[in-house]
Amino acid sequence: MRAGQFGQTRYTRWFSTVVVGLLLGSTVGTGTANAVPEKRVHNGMQFIFSPSAPDNFCTIGAVGTDDYSREIAISAGHCMSDPNYADREIHEDIAPVYHRQEPAFGPIGYIRYFKDPEGSATGHLTKDYMIIELVPEVTPSAQGPYLKQTGEVEVPDGTASPNALNPALDSERLLGAGWFNNNELVVSGQLGVWYSRITNNTDGIYRSGAPHWPGDSGGPTIWHVPGSAYPSEENGFQAHGPWAGITKGMGLQVPPFQYTSSANILADLRARDAADPADIYGAGFEVTHNP
Repeated sequence: MRAGQFGQTRYTRWFSTVVVGLLLGSTVGTGTANAVPEKRVHNGMQFIFSPSAPDNFCTIGAVGTDDYSREIAISAGHCMSDPNYADREIHEDIAPVYHRQEPAFGPIGYIRYFKDPEGSATGHLTKDYMIIELVPEVTPSAQGPYLKQTGEVEVPDGTASPNALNPALDSERLLGAGWFNNNELVVSGQLGVWYSRITNNTDGIYRSGAPHWPGDSGGPTIWHVPGSAYPSEENGFQAHGPWAGITKGMGLQVPPFQYTSSANILADLRARDAADPADIYGAGFEVTHNP
């Protein structure tokens, strides 16, 4: 299956093992054409690269604007693999993406940049992200099916992302992890809504017991604000908090579920923008305030 003029898209390889946890929600229901007068694009939305390949999909992790007033969605870079286009700005409208549940709408955006960590000679595991520029016909929204994103997580005293310039911004600093830290991620995907503590942080790649499934790559992660309600049946499995990262994949460690921190993505965008001002899609990204 091919994505426009690009090479073959693929999933992250997952093991079939799922760590034991408390499943809090159900999967997002499918939409219907013309159900609402506007087309909202939000975190948790599944997207495809061709209407003829509906089972080859990834998920949007965050939606907002960049410093150049472009409306942007962020997902995982490993969803796309083509050495001819990887790690460069793609100005041409040659790589459309479609809402998986409503492909007849037409493209909701075009891929402008992706970093495929496995396809790169040097790896760049900390830079596994994709930038999608949304079309004018859609409306960005901070409210996903279960997660509402309230800006970007900021860690004033945190360790800087390895991708950050010096000095790093607070949004480019990493959440703490381990036994003496209670930072938790809340995620949503095909398995429902989950939350779990960050157990490890390796150069801004978080590990957590919050699980995901093939196709959830790039999907939303928020930081659980201390004192805020956890998703539950009583509140409709809803949660809100600042954007903390996107779904990456699975590793051999326990727990195996990996997430690319928002700090790594934002830091790399700013560093690339400093080297090539005004030409970097997504530079200065901020989560939308639209409901």
